[in-house]
Amino acid sequence: MNQTGKKTQLYDWHVQQGANMARFGQYDMPLWYRAGAKSEHLAVIATAGIFDTSHMSGVMVAGADARGLLQRCFSKDLEGCIGKAQHPLAAGRSVYGVFLAENGGVIDDAIVFQLDDQLYLVVVNSGMGPEITAHLQSHSGGGVDISDLSDALGKFDVQGPAAARIVAKVLADPDRVFSRLPYFSFKGHFDPASSLSEEVKLSDGTPLLLSRTGYTGEFGFEIFLQPEHFLSTWERIVAAGQDDGLLPCGLAARDSLRAGAVLPLSHQDIGPWPFLNHPWEFALPYSSDRSGFTKQFVGADALLNQAGAMYTYPFAGRDLRKVNAQDPAAVLDVDGEAIGTVLTCATDMAIGRHKGRIFSVASADKPAEFEPRGLCCGFVKVDRPLQPGTSVRLKDNRRSIEVEIVTDIRPARSARRKLSDFLQ
Repeated sequence: MNQTGKKTQLYDWHVQQGANMARFGQYDMPLWYRAGAKSEHLAVIATAGIFDTSHMSGVMVAGADARGLLQRCFSKDLEGCIGKAQHPLAAGRSVYGVFLAENGGVIDDAIVFQLDDQLYLVVVNSGMGPEITAHLQSHSGGGVDISDLSDALGKFDVQGPAAARIVAKVLADPDRVFSRLPYFSFKGHFDPASSLSEEVKLSDGTPLLLSRTGYTGEFGFEIFLQPEHFLSTWERIVAAGQDDGLLPCGLAARDSLRAGAVLPLSHQDIGPWPFLNHPWEFALPYSSDRSGFTKQFVGADALLNQAGAMYTYPFAGRDLRKVNAQDPAAVLDVDGEAIGTVLTCATDMAIGRHKGRIFSVASADKPAEFEPRGLCCGFVKVDRPLQPGTSVRLKDNRRSIEVEIVTDIRPARSARRKLSDFLQ
């Protein structure tokens, strides 16, 4: 049996930098580097971190019915998904949602990028390119070209308050690129044959797709480019970020950051069970009175007719101790009755409690004496509704810890702030 996983373009670089490597989603990926997961996590809050995310898959959907196909298969209503005024998805904008099976279970979550009226890039999780491609093909009535870009696309993320200053150092025209680039918008294209590739280029002419998205809850970018430019561009940005405290970050920091930001891990926090009763219902196209959906899509009928679905809630602990969600770990109520299971349990090292309230190192109103020691956090799936503030106990084979059901975890997250705030 082959014990080695697939390798990204940066595998040798990770090993040379002393990364602790492990298998994730078919790929050998860095868990952390010499600085350690705690330092990497804190760097993204205070300065910046860079993540190899080229293990993720891309699917290009093109043609006259590309939008119609995504409307049928993707959970968000593309005709009213942008902003409070619910504008349609348009070129240069992206949106988060899920692909559901007919039974309402999640196949995978994704971000859909609209490049033009008949061209969309769908970014899905590691190893999911072939499955999402097949799913779209099975629902296509023709007039659409669906291409799996797995292992044919380079991707890395630069996340943290210094991300814009760092990326600006390697762009050909940063002022033009950064102009009018709100959260969940993007510019450019990784394909030099596209006219969009003229929008964003490095100073050496390398074209990029630069997106105001990420998986940390903090300000930053996802960067897409052709594989032949991947290593050189990564090294240029690492060098450009040295004076700003940029650290290469592994999957451990990525996991703790996303957990503190209340972002789900596909196939762990969301999966082949009904996509209901969770913190991510903004990914569903509910009507204003929540009596139905604004469009018909695969899995919609199963959700509307679902009874007895479990409930998923975020939680925050009292200290940094955590349980092993893969143990598995049970959720117990105040009477010691098992009411569910732990989906994710990580430790956000940038937060702590002071007089019962959670603060972050980035909180503007944190007490002068505040020094975070970290809190465990994550998601539980239980068989009953629970109110925020409810205490439950998480128990694995080693320990039992008390945690609190919450609506949010790490305060003062920066992802949605104006880009101009980070260039001053």
